[in-house]
Amino acid sequence: MLRLLEIELIKLRTSRVSRVLIVSYFFLLTSIALIAAIKFDIGPIKFHLADQGIFNFPYIWHFNTYVAAWLKLFLAIIIVSMVANEYDNKTLKQNLIDGLSKQEFILSKFLTVLLFSVVSVVFVGFVSLILGLIYSDYMELGIIFSDLQYFVGYFVKLVGFFSFCLFLGILIKRSAFALGFLILWQAVEGISAGILYWKAESIAPYVLRIFPLNAMSNLIKEPGTRLGAVKSAASQLGEEFTKDYSVQVLDVIIVLAWTALFIYGSYALLKKRDL
Repeated sequence: MLRLLEIELIKLRTSRVSRVLIVSYFFLLTSIALIAAIKFDIGPIKFHLADQGIFNFPYIWHFNTYVAAWLKLFLAIIIVSMVANEYDNKTLKQNLIDGLSKQEFILSKFLTVLLFSVVSVVFVGFVSLILGLIYSDYMELGIIFSDLQYFVGYFVKLVGFFSFCLFLGILIKRSAFALGFLILWQAVEGISAGILYWKAESIAPYVLRIFPLNAMSNLIKEPGTRLGAVKSAASQLGEEFTKDYSVQVLDVIIVLAWTALFIYGSYALLKKRDL
């Protein structure tokens, strides 16, 4: 497996676009730290975002993984481009001639997906830990290392999303069209949600939960309403948030099932095609 991964890493190193996207991605992940610098001083009103508790342990694990997940499109472009380049440059056919099986080809791509996901999780975890040690009001070890479930959700979310992109790349073979289809599918899920809530509101949440992109989104729920300042403001207005913010096992299972289907579908498509 290391040989397969090495082949993919060589391809990435020789692609200038991939190098730029990877560097940009990790730079943007690091820029999460810039949120701490957001300050508003307007007369008597003084607002410092870092003082609102967003970097407190263990809330920071939830907040940072949620924000970082929005940047996954950078690596998604690389995944789709990797596949498109295999067709455009005829390297897929050459790899198969050189003895690489179709199963090994898909495995090499999936290993790259896993590598991207692991490195991203470790990087976000490291940045979050540093920010937490600087700004958190709570330094007890039990608090620091609680709620690490969000990294599990973040990892599963990345693997599922990148596997979907891999499937689209194999299905469509053109990176621009594959990314366009990804955007279109997001719109389809959004429209479907509107129709379901309009026509069958009682079953809508259960049906939408199994949609692939929605299932990935459900892994890490928005953290804004969990923030103490937001809860306090809502309480003064007579509102109360009762949402369960934890990573649900069922959502993990749904996304893993989709991941398996995407990888198998990628292999089935490649196996069926005459290259």
